[in-house]
Amino acid sequence: NLRNLVSQPAGEKMASTSASSSTSDREFELEKEIKRQEVSIDELSSLSSSRSVYQKTGNLFFRTTSEKAKSNAQKQLDFAKSEIGKIRSQT
Repeated sequence: NLRNLVSQPAGEKMASTSASSSTSDREFELEKEIKRQEVSIDELSSLSSSRSVYQKTGNLFFRTTSEKAKSNAQKQLDFAKSEIGKIRSQT
């Protein structure tokens, strides 16, 4: 709306656009992370509980059991869901 653009100082318009853009970018990244963790959990569920898997930590891979890796993926999934819930409750 042209009237809103004229009445609102340029800095305020840019700041609000930038904030909403970064929020939607963060929300998009969290949605990707949620999907990634859900796929990981499904894949790990198909393995036997004693099966060894490699889990990436930083730039290194460590051997662990599929149950421990699944537990870690579930924690990351829960965290991402809580973060996206916070973002959505603010808007």
